Amino acid sequence: MEPKSCSAIVFEPLGDQAVVLRLGEGISEEVHRRVLEAAEAISRSPFPGLVEIVPTYTTVTVWYSVVEAAGAAGRHFTPSELEETEAMLAGGEPVVYTWVRRHLERVLLETGTAEHPVLPASPSREIFIPVCYGGSFGPDLEDAARALGMSPQQVVRLHSEGVYRVYMIGFVPGFPYMGGLPSSLALARRSNPRVAIPAGSVGIGGSQTGIYPLPSPGGWHIIGRTPLNLLRTSENPPVLLQAGDTVRFVPVDEGDYERLCREETGMAKEGNRR
Repeated sequence: MEPKSCSAIVFEPLGDQAVVLRLGEGISEEVHRRVLEAAEAISRSPFPGLVEIVPTYTTVTVWYSVVEAAGAAGRHFTPSELEETEAMLAGGEPVVYTWVRRHLERVLLETGTAEHPVLPASPSREIFIPVCYGGSFGPDLEDAARALGMSPQQVVRLHSEGVYRVYMIGFVPGFPYMGGLPSSLALARRSNPRVAIPAGSVGIGGSQTGIYPLPSPGGWHIIGRTPLNLLRTSENPPVLLQAGDTVRFVPVDEGDYERLCREETGMAKEGNRR
Protein backbone atom coordinates (compact mmCIF):
# COMPACT_ATOMS: atom_id res chain seq x y z
CA MET A 1 0.00 0.00 0.00
CA GLU A 2 1.40 3.40 -1.00
CA PRO A 3 1.68 6.00 1.81
CA LYS A 4 -0.77 8.90 1.49
CA SER A 5 0.32 12.49 2.00
CA CYS A 6 -1.35 15.64 3.28
CA SER A 7 0.95 18.46 2.27
CA ALA A 8 4.13 17.97 4.32
CA ILE A 9 2.69 15.07 6.33
CA VAL A 10 2.92 11.47 5.12
CA PHE A 11 0.40 8.92 6.44
CA GLU A 12 1.30 5.22 6.68
CA PRO A 13 -0.62 2.32 8.24
CA LEU A 14 1.03 0.46 11.09
CA GLY A 15 -0.62 -2.93 11.10
CA ASP A 16 -4.42 -2.74 11.27
CA GLN A 17 -4.72 -0.70 14.47
CA ALA A 18 -2.53 2.37 13.98
CA VAL A 19 -1.51 5.09 11.55
CA VAL A 20 1.87 6.81 11.50
CA LEU A 21 2.15 10.50 10.58
CA ARG A 22 5.62 11.48 9.37
CA LEU A 23 6.29 15.18 9.80
CA GLY A 24 9.96 15.50 8.89
CA GLU A 25 13.39 13.96 8.90
CA GLY A 26 16.18 14.13 11.45
CA ILE A 27 16.27 15.27 15.06
CA SER A 28 15.50 18.98 15.33
CA GLU A 29 13.41 21.25 17.53
CA GLU A 30 11.51 22.58 14.51
CA VAL A 31 10.37 19.13 13.39
CA HIS A 32 9.61 18.09 16.96
CA ARG A 33 7.52 21.23 17.48
CA ARG A 34 5.39 20.20 14.50
CA VAL A 35 5.11 16.69 15.97
CA LEU A 36 3.79 18.05 19.28
CA GLU A 37 1.42 20.47 17.54
CA ALA A 38 -0.02 17.64 15.46
CA ALA A 39 -0.39 15.41 18.52
CA GLU A 40 -2.16 18.18 20.42
CA ALA A 41 -4.49 18.96 17.51
CA ILE A 42 -5.50 15.29 17.30
CA SER A 43 -6.03 15.05 21.07
CA ARG A 44 -8.39 18.06 20.89
CA SER A 45 -10.48 16.40 18.16
CA PRO A 46 -10.62 12.70 19.08
CA PHE A 47 -12.52 10.19 16.98
CA PRO A 48 -14.48 7.12 18.15
CA GLY A 49 -12.05 4.31 18.89
CA LEU A 50 -9.01 6.50 19.57
CA VAL A 51 -6.75 4.64 22.03
CA GLU A 52 -3.44 6.49 22.25
CA ILE A 53 -1.39 9.25 20.60
CA VAL A 54 2.37 8.65 20.68
CA PRO A 55 4.73 11.47 19.59
CA THR A 56 8.35 10.61 18.77
CA TYR A 57 11.26 12.51 17.19
CA THR A 58 9.67 12.94 13.75
CA THR A 59 6.38 11.04 13.85
CA VAL A 60 3.04 10.76 15.59
CA THR A 61 1.55 7.27 15.89
CA VAL A 62 -2.19 7.13 16.44
CA TRP A 63 -3.50 3.85 17.85
CA TYR A 64 -7.18 2.97 17.58
CA SER A 65 -9.70 0.22 18.24
CA VAL A 66 -10.64 -1.31 14.90
CA VAL A 67 -14.06 -2.39 16.19
CA GLU A 68 -15.07 1.07 17.50
CA ALA A 69 -13.60 2.93 14.54
CA ALA A 70 -15.29 0.55 12.08
CA GLY A 71 -18.68 1.31 13.61
CA ALA A 72 -18.04 5.04 13.36
CA ALA A 73 -16.79 4.70 9.78
CA GLY A 74 -20.01 2.98 8.75
CA ARG A 75 -22.08 5.78 10.29
CA HIS A 76 -20.10 8.75 9.00
CA PHE A 77 -19.03 7.98 5.44
CA THR A 78 -21.04 9.93 2.86
CA PRO A 79 -22.15 8.15 -0.37
CA SER A 80 -19.42 9.90 -2.38
CA GLU A 81 -16.81 8.95 0.20
CA LEU A 82 -17.99 5.36 0.10
CA GLU A 83 -17.52 5.29 -3.67
CA GLU A 84 -13.99 6.63 -3.33
CA THR A 85 -13.32 4.21 -0.50
CA GLU A 86 -14.36 1.27 -2.66
CA ALA A 87 -11.69 2.32 -5.14
CA MET A 88 -9.15 2.53 -2.33
CA LEU A 89 -10.18 -0.92 -1.11
CA ALA A 90 -9.53 -2.23 -4.58
CA GLY A 91 -6.04 -0.77 -4.25
CA GLY A 92 -5.52 -2.50 -0.92
CA GLU A 93 -6.33 0.30 1.57
CA PRO A 94 -8.50 -0.91 4.52
CA VAL A 95 -11.72 0.99 5.03
CA VAL A 96 -11.16 1.71 8.74
CA TYR A 97 -7.67 3.05 8.09
CA THR A 98 -9.10 5.21 5.30
CA TRP A 99 -11.70 6.70 7.63
CA VAL A 100 -9.17 7.37 10.39
CA ARG A 101 -6.73 8.93 7.93
CA ARG A 102 -9.45 11.21 6.52
CA HIS A 103 -10.38 12.34 10.02
CA LEU A 104 -6.76 13.15 10.83
CA GLU A 105 -6.29 15.00 7.55
CA ARG A 106 -9.35 17.15 8.24
CA VAL A 107 -8.18 17.96 11.77
CA LEU A 108 -4.69 18.95 10.64
CA LEU A 109 -5.91 20.99 7.68
CA GLU A 110 -8.49 22.84 9.80
CA THR A 111 -5.86 23.79 12.39
CA GLY A 112 -3.22 24.65 9.81
CA THR A 113 -0.85 22.02 11.20
CA ALA A 114 -0.65 20.20 7.88
CA GLU A 115 1.15 23.03 6.08
CA HIS A 116 2.11 25.83 8.43
CA PRO A 117 1.97 24.95 12.13
CA VAL A 118 -0.12 27.64 13.77
CA LEU A 119 -1.77 25.75 16.60
CA PRO A 120 0.17 26.49 19.78
CA ALA A 121 1.09 23.35 21.67
CA SER A 122 0.94 23.36 25.46
CA PRO A 123 3.70 25.51 26.96
CA SER A 124 6.94 23.63 27.55
CA ARG A 125 7.60 22.79 31.19
CA GLU A 126 11.04 23.30 32.70
CA ILE A 127 11.99 20.47 35.04
CA PHE A 128 15.05 20.51 37.31
CA ILE A 129 16.48 17.06 38.00
CA PRO A 130 18.91 16.65 40.94
CA VAL A 131 21.75 14.22 40.15
CA CYS A 132 24.48 12.73 42.30
CA TYR A 133 27.33 12.19 39.85
CA GLY A 134 30.07 9.55 40.01
CA GLY A 135 30.93 6.98 42.67
CA SER A 136 28.47 4.13 43.05
CA PHE A 137 25.79 6.36 41.52
CA GLY A 138 27.76 6.94 38.31
CA PRO A 139 30.01 3.90 37.78
CA ASP A 140 30.93 4.93 34.22
CA LEU A 141 31.85 8.54 34.91
CA GLU A 142 35.61 8.04 35.11
CA ASP A 143 35.77 5.71 32.10
CA ALA A 144 33.60 8.09 30.10
CA ALA A 145 35.84 11.02 31.05
CA ARG A 146 38.93 9.13 29.90
CA ALA A 147 37.27 8.19 26.60
CA LEU A 148 36.30 11.84 26.07
CA GLY A 149 39.74 13.17 26.98
CA MET A 150 38.59 15.23 29.96
CA SER A 151 38.33 15.03 33.72
CA PRO A 152 35.25 13.66 35.55
CA GLN A 153 34.66 17.19 36.89
CA GLN A 154 34.55 18.55 33.34
CA VAL A 155 32.03 15.90 32.32
CA VAL A 156 29.81 16.80 35.28
CA ARG A 157 30.08 20.52 34.57
CA LEU A 158 29.25 20.16 30.87
CA HIS A 159 26.42 17.72 31.48
CA SER A 160 24.82 19.85 34.20
CA GLU A 161 25.18 23.07 32.19
CA GLY A 162 23.22 21.63 29.26
CA VAL A 163 19.60 22.46 28.46
CA TYR A 164 17.82 19.34 27.26
CA ARG A 165 14.62 18.68 25.35
CA VAL A 166 12.57 15.53 25.87
CA TYR A 167 11.91 14.24 22.36
CA MET A 168 10.07 11.06 23.22
CA ILE A 169 9.23 8.57 25.95
CA GLY A 170 10.05 4.96 25.20
CA PHE A 171 12.13 1.81 25.69
CA VAL A 172 10.52 1.29 29.10
CA PRO A 173 7.65 3.31 30.64
CA GLY A 174 8.78 6.83 31.47
CA PHE A 175 12.26 6.66 29.86
CA PRO A 176 12.98 10.13 28.39
CA TYR A 177 15.12 10.37 25.27
CA MET A 178 16.67 13.83 25.49
CA GLY A 179 18.49 15.92 22.91
CA GLY A 180 20.73 18.87 23.65
CA LEU A 181 23.76 16.95 24.90
CA PRO A 182 26.93 18.98 24.27
CA SER A 183 28.70 17.47 21.25
CA SER A 184 31.88 17.12 23.32
CA LEU A 185 30.05 14.57 25.53
CA ALA A 186 28.75 12.36 22.72
CA LEU A 187 29.85 8.81 23.39
CA ALA A 188 29.02 5.54 21.64
CA ARG A 189 27.04 3.07 23.74
CA ARG A 190 28.88 0.52 25.86
CA SER A 191 30.17 -2.53 24.00
CA ASN A 192 28.93 -4.70 26.89
CA PRO A 193 25.43 -3.64 28.04
CA ARG A 194 24.52 -4.19 31.67
CA VAL A 195 21.89 -6.72 32.64
CA ALA A 196 20.48 -4.45 35.35
CA ILE A 197 20.73 -0.68 35.83
CA PRO A 198 19.23 0.93 38.97
CA ALA A 199 16.19 3.16 38.68
CA GLY A 200 17.08 6.84 38.43
CA SER A 201 20.39 6.23 36.64
CA VAL A 202 21.40 9.06 34.31
CA GLY A 203 23.25 7.98 31.20
CA ILE A 204 24.83 9.07 27.95
CA GLY A 205 24.11 7.14 24.75
CA GLY A 206 25.45 8.56 21.50
CA SER A 207 24.37 12.19 21.24
CA GLN A 208 21.57 11.81 23.79
CA THR A 209 21.13 11.65 27.52
CA GLY A 210 18.42 9.80 29.39
CA ILE A 211 17.19 8.55 32.76
CA TYR A 212 16.26 4.95 33.56
CA PRO A 213 12.91 5.14 35.39
CA LEU A 214 13.03 1.57 36.72
CA PRO A 215 15.60 -1.24 37.02
CA SER A 216 16.29 -2.53 33.52
CA PRO A 217 19.07 -3.66 31.21
CA GLY A 218 20.83 -1.01 29.15
CA GLY A 219 23.96 -0.02 27.28
CA TRP A 220 24.28 3.68 28.07
CA HIS A 221 27.18 5.09 30.10
CA ILE A 222 25.89 5.71 33.63
CA ILE A 223 27.38 8.91 35.04
CA GLY A 224 25.00 9.63 37.91
CA ARG A 225 21.65 8.96 39.55
CA THR A 226 18.64 11.06 40.48
CA PRO A 227 16.59 10.48 43.63
CA LEU A 228 13.41 11.51 41.81
CA ASN A 229 10.86 8.88 40.83
CA LEU A 230 10.12 9.17 37.12
CA LEU A 231 7.16 6.82 37.45
CA ARG A 232 4.30 8.26 39.51
CA THR A 233 1.49 5.73 39.40
CA SER A 234 -0.85 7.78 41.58
CA GLU A 235 -0.72 10.75 39.19
CA ASN A 236 -2.09 11.45 35.73
CA PRO A 237 -0.08 11.16 33.59
CA PRO A 238 1.85 8.59 35.63
CA VAL A 239 5.28 9.85 34.52
CA LEU A 240 7.37 12.83 35.60
CA LEU A 241 8.61 13.83 32.14
CA GLN A 242 6.74 14.23 28.87
CA ALA A 243 7.70 14.93 25.27
CA GLY A 244 8.40 18.63 24.84
CA ASP A 245 9.65 19.21 28.39
CA THR A 246 12.86 21.15 29.01
CA VAL A 247 15.20 19.48 31.50
CA ARG A 248 18.14 20.84 33.49
CA PHE A 249 20.34 18.68 35.71
CA VAL A 250 21.43 19.99 39.13
CA PRO A 251 24.45 18.34 40.81
CA VAL A 252 23.87 17.30 44.43
CA ASP A 253 26.09 15.53 46.96
CA GLU A 254 25.36 12.17 48.55
CA GLY A 255 23.78 13.75 51.63
CA ASP A 256 21.28 15.72 49.57
CA TYR A 257 20.62 12.64 47.45
CA GLU A 258 19.66 10.58 50.52
CA ARG A 259 17.48 13.40 51.88
CA LEU A 260 15.65 13.77 48.58
CA CYS A 261 15.18 9.99 48.41
CA ARG A 262 13.42 10.09 51.78
CA GLU A 263 11.22 12.95 50.60
CA GLU A 264 10.31 11.07 47.41
CA THR A 265 9.45 7.96 49.41
CA GLY A 266 7.20 10.01 51.69
CA MET A 267 5.44 11.62 48.73
CA ALA A 268 4.89 8.22 47.10
CA LYS A 269 3.34 6.80 50.27
CA GLU A 270 1.08 9.83 50.60
CA GLY A 271 0.00 9.49 46.98
CA ASN A 272 -0.86 5.82 47.44
CA ARG A 273 -3.17 6.67 50.37
CA ARG A 274 -5.35 8.93 48.24
